[in-house]
Amino acid sequence: MKKILLSIAAVSAVAAAAIPAAASAQAYGYDRGHRQDVGGDRVARLDQRIDVGIRSGGLTRNEAWRLKSDLRETARLEARYRRGGLNGWERADLDRRYDRIGAQIRYERRDRDHGYDYGRRY
Repeated sequence: MKKILLSIAAVSAVAAAAIPAAASAQAYGYDRGHRQDVGGDRVARLDQRIDVGIRSGGLTRNEAWRLKSDLRETARLEARYRRGGLNGWERADLDRRYDRIGAQIRYERRDRDHGYDYGRRY
């Protein structure tokens, strides 16, 4: 009887430790953080990064205009996708597009292209 009670106690202790571990493992999968909300806050963050790039001088007006245009176009596409409900392919497509815009912002801010007449000698 004692062996049965000890084995039941051991199994319940292991199960109690495994359940929170399994729950936390799911929270840290591919779809964590900003990836759960494909657009929404992500669009605002990208737009803010473009504005910061303009203010800091890392982005020219043309670069910022083009990036904001891409961002608006992707946000419109997301609205179209959401009308019928997002499926897995659409979510992945939007995620790739937003990732590409973020990478393009990062590239353009670091390309040392400070606008017209920068470094020009007369």
